[in-house]
Amino acid sequence: MKIKRLLVEFMTAFAVTLVVSVAVTFLWNRIVHGTSAVDWETSFRSAIVFGIIFPWISARRGKEQ
Repeated sequence: MKIKRLLVEFMTAFAVTLVVSVAVTFLWNRIVHGTSAVDWETSFRSAIVFGIIFPWISARRGKEQ
């Protein structure tokens, strides 16, 4: 797999995961605790992990086929 494609897939997975994590942590804190807070540390950590794992899985599937 080309580096450019890996970077595009990483950035896509990173962005989607970051937005979803921010929304979920904000809504969770708003509904359960009554505060408007976002857990940025967890959101960025999840985005980095999924940004690495999803392109890696995609590359592995491409090699097998």
